[in-house]
Amino acid sequence: MMPYPNPADIARMKQDKNINLMEQAGLNVGYLSFNTEKKPFDDVKVRQALTYAVNKDAIIKAVYQGAGVAAKNLIPPTMWGYNDDVKDYTYDVEKAKALLKEAGQDKGFTVELWAMPVQRPYNPNARRMAEMIQADWAKIGVQAKIVTYEWGEYLKRAKAGEHQAVMMGWTGDNGDPDNFFATLFSCDAAKDGSNYSRWCYKPFEDLIQPARATDDHNKRIELYKQAQVVMHDQAPALIVAHSTVYEPVRKEVKGYVVDPLGKHHFENVSVE
Repeated sequence: MMPYPNPADIARMKQDKNINLMEQAGLNVGYLSFNTEKKPFDDVKVRQALTYAVNKDAIIKAVYQGAGVAAKNLIPPTMWGYNDDVKDYTYDVEKAKALLKEAGQDKGFTVELWAMPVQRPYNPNARRMAEMIQADWAKIGVQAKIVTYEWGEYLKRAKAGEHQAVMMGWTGDNGDPDNFFATLFSCDAAKDGSNYSRWCYKPFEDLIQPARATDDHNKRIELYKQAQVVMHDQAPALIVAHSTVYEPVRKEVKGYVVDPLGKHHFENVSVE
């Protein structure tokens, strides 16, 4: 078996008689965090404008080769608590321009756009994605310079908050929404964790913290649904996609099952 195949190879693998191509909707998300501690990303209208300006459907086709869906929420649609009533930001260049004008940024600005140097299921080609976002933002007068570093250095600098806009992603550890919301966008994670938007927003915090503290499942669902509305409206990140996870397995391998959390289990696997 081979984890994380290149999306461009999927069609060929499907035709290979020696391979069983296993697939499953991934518990993952690929996104671009705006550093809300730096201007102009402290302005919600700027963040919304940059989100409206990106053609996510085109990214799904070109970067994910169709092996994914455009994301409107941080958590994937297969996870409990998902709020399908949230309306995604449509690709709307004129709306983006209008929001920039309202924010006093109608003349545009320049930004460093950090692209991951590694391939991940939630972002199989960060450089290509960065180039597409760069082209989309140019249409509204925002000039992006693509920047990258060695992966360890990339993470170190991003954690230190050196970036303006940085590509990141996540694959869930346990199937609980808290593993996405608190890990990636809580106030605690903004201080020394994985909140690369450095976004600490009390109305959001007042939803996710009670949700993680109660064992009332229905209450948790309602709180997380509200949290998704708040996050959508505030746009601390451009939420791009949830990818489909593929694992090619040779025909003679029996009993292997794809794990939605990205783990590999071989207890019941045999070779015939």
